[in-house]
Amino acid sequence: MRKTLFVIFSLACVSLQAQQQNRTYLAYIEEWREVAVANQLDYGVPASIILAQGLLESAAGTSELAKNANNHFGIKCTSDWLGGNYYYDDDAKGECFRTYRDAGESYKDHSLFLQRPRYQTCFEIAVEDYSGWAYRLKQCGYATDPFYPKKLIKIIEDYRLDTIATPEALASASSTKAATGKTTAKNSGSKKATVVSQTAPLKVINSNPEPEYEEPLTAYQEKQLLYLTHPKQKNNGRTYILAREGDTYANIAFRMNVKERTLRNWNDALGRDLQVGDRVYLSRKRAYAPKEKTLLWVHPGESLWEICQREGVRMEKVQQLNGLDKSVRVFQTRQQILLRKQKEA
Repeated sequence: MRKTLFVIFSLACVSLQAQQQNRTYLAYIEEWREVAVANQLDYGVPASIILAQGLLESAAGTSELAKNANNHFGIKCTSDWLGGNYYYDDDAKGECFRTYRDAGESYKDHSLFLQRPRYQTCFEIAVEDYSGWAYRLKQCGYATDPFYPKKLIKIIEDYRLDTIATPEALASASSTKAATGKTTAKNSGSKKATVVSQTAPLKVINSNPEPEYEEPLTAYQEKQLLYLTHPKQKNNGRTYILAREGDTYANIAFRMNVKERTLRNWNDALGRDLQVGDRVYLSRKRAYAPKEKTLLWVHPGESLWEICQREGVRMEKVQQLNGLDKSVRVFQTRQQILLRKQKEA
């Protein structure tokens, strides 16, 4: 009898705990869904992913970081961080995490954080593809937990977060922005981070000035404007645009939120000026051409750089495959060159 009562009591506790967690999650979703939708509109990060990460990283707003530092996404300090710090044992002892004036600022900083070059390949995935985003975030190094993508996907599917960013919700966020000039002003459910002595262990150190975000356009918006005037095209599995009058590698790099040297390296263009009509690849080109383009006839006067841009392959690899000296820039005779390794007969 006692054993039966114990089992019933245990099941009741588990059921009560599940219900409580469900209520906590639902309350968190209700509180932050509009902010997540607004951030999708402003920055291109799926609202489903934003909410799932917020729920997972902050335990629906109940974690130590969320309560004491208003940090809902577990974002750590970086060398360019000017805000306050909170020291907490995570992957290592006493790691430095960012603190915020309110949780709404944490949501905005999360979306800004994902605009870094490290995460740029995430934005090649459709906002509806939450599974693709979850796995790509892990690949880009957002989390060390090998099960991180599956955890995000489970939260999204359990709570139907993929249905949050409806056309009506996006239209409402857009109307709010048009009327007020901003979409993410929410700061409820948070408190000021506590200021304490630097000698106190694992506490907030909030002596640095809080960051202000006064960007005329977000990095995501800059990219979308670029794509409006420069339609994206594909070649050999890579995205490129065609240069227009007034374009330079510097201004395209700025709008892509990457360093100019990085963009030039992707396009084998160190020391080269951009010309109207040039292809500009927006990520590193492939090492080799597809199988059907193993061999290519070139003609006198053809530029090696132009061939590599046209075929979407790295110039250094073509030079290596064909034993070309790095000083060779223009072909003098008609000949065949390799664009990928040939299989031995």
